[in-house]
Amino acid sequence: MSDTKYDSVLVGYTEEPRYYDGKLSSWSVKFKVAELQEMIDKYATPVNEQGEGGNVYCKLGVSKANNYYTTVFDYNSEAAQEKRAARHAETVADEMPF
Repeated sequence: MSDTKYDSVLVGYTEEPRYYDGKLSSWSVKFKVAELQEMIDKYATPVNEQGEGGNVYCKLGVSKANNYYTTVFDYNSEAAQEKRAARHAETVADEMPF
């Protein structure tokens, strides 16, 4: 089993992309109201004092088996927390005067 940690969760497969004149034209993904509410409840980024945040990040992609999928960024995942901690440690190290 792989020790890879992911910061996104698979939310489903999408429709095949549409092409126009041989170029990618559009791609659609459909969510039910309950699915959207769950994504907001579980995966929305925190809102700060200035009212910034509260975002849900979805990504469309193609698997190795040529299946089109949608993932949503999980702000609270272990991988995302580790990346934030590493970025914070980098900024703190850059601010050191020596």
